[in-house]
Amino acid sequence: METPEGALSFLTSGKAYDGYMGRYSRPMAGVFADAVGVSRGQKALDVGCGPGALTGVLVGRLGTDAVFACDPSAPFVEECAARHPGVDVRLGRAEAVPFEDGRFDVSLAQLVLHFVTEPEQAAREMRRVVRPGGFVAACVWDFAAGMEMLRHFWDAALTIDPTAPDPERTRRFGRQGEIVALFEGAGLEHIVETTLHVSTRYDSFDEFWSGFLAGIGHTGVYCVALSEEGRAALREELFRRVGSPVGPFTLGAMARSAHGRVPD
Repeated sequence: METPEGALSFLTSGKAYDGYMGRYSRPMAGVFADAVGVSRGQKALDVGCGPGALTGVLVGRLGTDAVFACDPSAPFVEECAARHPGVDVRLGRAEAVPFEDGRFDVSLAQLVLHFVTEPEQAAREMRRVVRPGGFVAACVWDFAAGMEMLRHFWDAALTIDPTAPDPERTRRFGRQGEIVALFEGAGLEHIVETTLHVSTRYDSFDEFWSGFLAGIGHTGVYCVALSEEGRAALREELFRRVGSPVGPFTLGAMARSAHGRVPD
């Protein structure tokens, strides 16, 4: 289950999410599916689907009838189902996946594990719904340095407020070996770890800044809770940290990824 803060911060529209994290999760979905080896003929489950970035990639590769999804946010479940008609999208937590044992060839969790309260249980559930010989996969941003949007935000926040929470430095699964250890504990075998890279282009700093004002994720929750003066100071420092752009600019992001095989 998500933390209360995490749960509340994702009770939002798919459009708002698209402008914030979706611009990274959409290109990441294709790179992630490539790394796992998703291919036609498989039946796949998207765990923590959000508004459906990975779901859409899976539909394009496998067909609507072969793709299933779940998420603990009712607005995201509705959005994902609306964007991908015919996909079986259900309300459900990663710790209690709402599908039966051994139904899928692969279960995938994109940018989900760091919001899960009981990741060990989530890993067991993702294994439970996959047939013997199938695969379980997950990816999470490398928060220490690899996800430039989040790193710039929290570095700016800490500059103006040394007590800013900066959960990204301590959050699990963004470091080498952490997803591997989780999957080993769930009994998976032949685990492969890799890094995935994407980037996104912003037309202006205002476009970049507007994503935080939507109140999504820890950054958004922190940003909208600030006083007007605090937000103005944060905006100024963040503008400086991304290079004081007067036009379009690009930021990169790196994710840690691993997938493992369910024993026969």
